Amino acid sequence: MSLFDWFADRRKTAPAVRNAQEVNEDDGLWSKCPECGLVVYRKDLIANASVCSGCGHHHRIFSDERIRLIADEDSFEAIDSDLAPTDPLAFKDRRSYADRLRDTQRSTGLKDGVITGLCRVEGMPLALGVMDFRFMGGSMGSVVGEKLTRLIEAATHRRMPVLIVCASGGARMQEGMLSLMQMAKISGALERHRQAELLYMPLLTHPTTGGVTASFAMLGDLILAEPKALIGFAGRRVIEQTLREKLPDDFQTAEYLQEHGFVDAIVPRTKLRSTLAGLLKIHGCATAVVA
Repeated sequence: MSLFDWFADRRKTAPAVRNAQEVNEDDGLWSKCPECGLVVYRKDLIANASVCSGCGHHHRIFSDERIRLIADEDSFEAIDSDLAPTDPLAFKDRRSYADRLRDTQRSTGLKDGVITGLCRVEGMPLALGVMDFRFMGGSMGSVVGEKLTRLIEAATHRRMPVLIVCASGGARMQEGMLSLMQMAKISGALERHRQAELLYMPLLTHPTTGGVTASFAMLGDLILAEPKALIGFAGRRVIEQTLREKLPDDFQTAEYLQEHGFVDAIVPRTKLRSTLAGLLKIHGCATAVVA
């Protein structure tokens, strides 16, 4: 039997997966799409940028995979990775903030909710910040604000474009006013970056809400978003109670915001790197200084 015949015979005899009852997702081999129910090998899903091949649903991914999808291989160099949060207010609700930080750091392997660094996209320099929703809902505390501000300042000094991947529930309440101050700090750094006539692009992913939306997520020269991402400031119920009227079902989706002028382009994850490369070329970013 030839190798081709062996593969053909194996394909015929392999059991077809038709519904969730036939698989065990806990074994780590399979993944079921929450939108269309398609069950696929997890490695095939990851190879397709964690986008469902059946309906195009974008599964949630985290900082390490996003960096792999955006940056050229082995080109990402993290900066300020030693910064870690403290508990300046000695905050406590059902648990102390210090305990929450310690447990989240242990479970995620992250020091806080964003990774920043310098990389290349198809050979072109890019300053990249990636928020991670695993870390307390991607909330914006003092370290998130400081790391993003330093990233933008480094990019301004090196005359590099900036991309921030937003995934956040908003400001981190356990840090109170210190968290809210990050909105102004990051916005100030972005204004200096703009005055230097440099490109800044936020990528809004599911979800992008609260103080992040109210600051750097909406300050881009080009605002990009992933398909069907939830984007907003306050929740639907709060807005409806305030306005005293029913809102459209899709009013906080990327598609609705693009239709109403808040988002410039919706970019499928599978086309993100090529789209970024095209935008960087158009804006003459190939001449940025990396060293």
